[in-house]
Amino acid sequence: MNISDVIKRPLITEKSTLLKGIANTVLFAVDSHANKKEVKDAVEKSFKVKVVDVRTMNVAGKTKRRGRTLGLRPGWKKAIVTLKEGDKIEF
Repeated sequence: MNISDVIKRPLITEKSTLLKGIANTVLFAVDSHANKKEVKDAVEKSFKVKVVDVRTMNVAGKTKRRGRTLGLRPGWKKAIVTLKEGDKIEF
């Protein structure tokens, strides 16, 4: 899988900025078929940092309703990447 296909976008939320300051951790939305090794390689090559740990999780899509009709937003995959002490990524 190509590096640009693995990482879709950074997740910038209150929780992610808190984790960034406390634990030197960055969150990304990644391709749903990417594994931990592919995510680690993509982050290291894209941002020139050293990755210590990668945790991934599948986020289920939310059920949404418009009148009587029920719909489902698509699910996606989240990666929690812990960086080596001293390295950081700025968004």
